[in-house]
Amino acid sequence: MSALPGSAEGTAVTGLDSSAVEVHGDLPPLTETTRAECREIMARYPVPRSALLPMLHLVQSVQGYVSPEGVALCAQELGLTKAEVGAVATFYTMFKRRPTGRHLVSVCTNTLCAVLGGQKIYDEVAAELGVHHDETTADGTITLEHAECLAACDYAPVVTVDYEFYDQQDVAAALELVAALRRGEKPDPTRGAPLTDFRGVSRQLAGFSQHADAAAAQAAVDGPSAGVPTLRGVRLAAERGEAAPAMPAAETAAPAEAGTPDRTPTGDGGTPGAQAADAEVAAAGNPAERSGAEQNHPDRPEPAGRAAADRDAPAPDADGQAQSGSGTSVQREV
Repeated sequence: MSALPGSAEGTAVTGLDSSAVEVHGDLPPLTETTRAECREIMARYPVPRSALLPMLHLVQSVQGYVSPEGVALCAQELGLTKAEVGAVATFYTMFKRRPTGRHLVSVCTNTLCAVLGGQKIYDEVAAELGVHHDETTADGTITLEHAECLAACDYAPVVTVDYEFYDQQDVAAALELVAALRRGEKPDPTRGAPLTDFRGVSRQLAGFSQHADAAAAQAAVDGPSAGVPTLRGVRLAAERGEAAPAMPAAETAAPAEAGTPDRTPTGDGGTPGAQAADAEVAAAGNPAERSGAEQNHPDRPEPAGRAAADRDAPAPDADGQAQSGSGTSVQREV
């Protein structure tokens, strides 16, 4: 396998793609409906910029890749520059830089899959389709992808189609799979939801249903999940009567050392800094925000065994003496 800089395989292995995003004039337009759905995604997040990833999946579901038009739409709605949006779109391999076929076929060639034949599968499929990494067949049915890891080592070697798993593949099975896709068929994945297509799953990743009706959506939910290899360890443990050890009880905080001030947030006013910190804790909208506000509170106690932080040292005055909170002075060591 060639892994020279600039080669298709080298791009797959390193994840670095310096090619330009392609511009095509015959793409489906990004309509006002798309814009409204972008705003619907933005409304899910307290900080609008957090909506960028699903918004990129959304424009990809319409046009088959993240086009320059899609980048511009996301930038406009989020108040970002196109460079900022483009930096994200070109960082993640799930966002494509050129139009994708009806189906995205990913062949894992990482360690265990490679040992069990993943590289051979990729080579044979590439030869059969006449394409390399991130290239699309002339009939537009398949884009082939050289994947570094598909997180399914217990089913190696694996192939995914539109991120749905086809487990324990060999060359013959993989060639039959791509042949069926080119015939317009949608073979059932080994586990997971029934196969749709790349644009459909991109819409699903944006947070919208890709299914035409409730029955199709329910079929996706009811698709098989974990198989025999995944559950083998659980079954062996049950047969042997084995169980994970109990979680240890939470450790109680060690008593404060003599002379160490009690720094528990009191919420009773105090200095302007403490008052502001109390207000920030009270205004926290969720547990994560509250935890962060409490950790930054000036009255927060130090962990057991750790000295008080430097932030609590009184600032020296013009004479080199540290001012205490009561107005008395303490001679600074020299």
